[in-house]
Amino acid sequence: MRNLSEDNCPAARALDVIGERWSLLIVREALGGACRFDDFRARLPISENTLTRRLSELVERQIMDRRPYQSGPTRYEYVLTDRGRALVGILSSLAEWGDRWTEPDPSGPVPPAVPAWLPTQGR
Repeated sequence: MRNLSEDNCPAARALDVIGERWSLLIVREALGGACRFDDFRARLPISENTLTRRLSELVERQIMDRRPYQSGPTRYEYVLTDRGRALVGILSSLAEWGDRWTEPDPSGPVPPAVPAWLPTQGR
């Protein structure tokens, strides 16, 4: 797969950083209050290996910070950086687009009317 980080298009460069679906869903859950590995596992249907890789990538790309919250064994929490919190507008736009152009799974869980992280303007 071609690396888009050197592309002259800002949208392509942004997608190179956050374009993988699990990355945005992890950010969505962090905006909703998740910060520990087990929080993300409980909220997302994601394998432990994939979650570990995506959290590491988000830290490497400065979307999240990894901070110890327990020693013996050391455990970490993942906190959004300013760069990560700035993605709220992207997720808001995706949610609005999804409301308009996609159909929910009638057999799936019913999401909250307005997620806590979503700006309420225009909704």
